[in-house]
Amino acid sequence: MGQCLFCAAVAGDLPVTTVYSSPSVFAFLDHRPVFKGHVLVVPRDHVVVLADLPAPAVGPYFVDVQRLAVAVESALGAGGTFVAINNRVSQSVAHLHTHVVPRTKGDGLRGFFWPRTKYDSPDEAADYATRIAAALTG
Repeated sequence: MGQCLFCAAVAGDLPVTTVYSSPSVFAFLDHRPVFKGHVLVVPRDHVVVLADLPAPAVGPYFVDVQRLAVAVESALGAGGTFVAINNRVSQSVAHLHTHVVPRTKGDGLRGFFWPRTKYDSPDEAADYATRIAAALTG
């Protein structure tokens, strides 16, 4: 079995558009976003599902998820965010990850059907990441 894709991203072995990095958390743009600015937040240590995250790490992890949800909304002028975790079922990569998706009223997202889009270019993706990262420090 090969290396986990998200562990490879954390290690810098898989090119991703980084939004945020700390000693315990890594966040990057989803390469197939529901809406542009869709961020994936992962713990740096490999854990498969939320139940595997050690209890002392749960609070700090979700503090960063919270900060990123606020930053996505602020940086992109979104009306809100959709924050979600799949545990095993529908988990495309077996590494805990939290989706932070920008939302606007009337954006067409209904229930759990997640249509996907893509960035027009790496520069466009980098612009979204830069805007969100700047909102974290603002």
